[in-house]
Amino acid sequence: MIEPLRDIMARLRDPENGCPWDKVQDFRSIAPYTIEEAYEVADAIARDDMAALKDELGDLQLQVVYHARMAEEIGAFALGDVIDMICAKMVRRHPHVFGDGESPGWEEIKAAERSAHDDDSALAGVALALPALLRAEKIQKRAARTGFDWPDDRGARAKIDEEIAEVLEARSPEDQAEEIGDLLFAVVNWARHLKIDPEAALRGANAKFEARFRAMEGMAGDAFAGLTLDEKEALWQRAKRESKN
Repeated sequence: MIEPLRDIMARLRDPENGCPWDKVQDFRSIAPYTIEEAYEVADAIARDDMAALKDELGDLQLQVVYHARMAEEIGAFALGDVIDMICAKMVRRHPHVFGDGESPGWEEIKAAERSAHDDDSALAGVALALPALLRAEKIQKRAARTGFDWPDDRGARAKIDEEIAEVLEARSPEDQAEEIGDLLFAVVNWARHLKIDPEAALRGANAKFEARFRAMEGMAGDAFAGLTLDEKEALWQRAKRESKN
């Protein structure tokens, strides 16, 4: 079923008769679109919009075909190799389904795979391109599996107070930026201990702020920009109250 899309991409990338835009793209120029499409899939799921999910999954699949086509053009690998590799990986990681043995656990299997590469750190394989919040959580989980972790959420919570104090003590913009980063990292760690997905929590906060801000704009109309901060705060409190009713 994926062959028609593969053939379309081959035509789009044809050096002579292809699309002027598509045929000059490379891995780096397409990578941001790949990330964007993954987020649009997640957004459709969050909205429980199956029609949009169908559309966005197609866009995401296009990204896989796009990268595979570019790799084939330089003789690195082809789309079939990508599919073969993920099939082999899924079978290898599920011996309790496709084999005779008991599964040692998903993370244990992945750890064994990482050890076969040059980087045998517990943190190996956590993609640099992940959103910083999500990457922080993954790094912390990996470190925790080695025993480097707070025994409970109290230590993680106390670390936040420590980091806030260091932000306040910072003198230069560079030091402030570094300490704010440490504070955000500590907040993610506390969320992890509370069994809260920090990425999902922040998405919820973003959505809540946006809804309330839009409500404020609706209440004030064209006069919104000219209101004083106190007047805008009053509208914010009104929007907050009405959103809870």
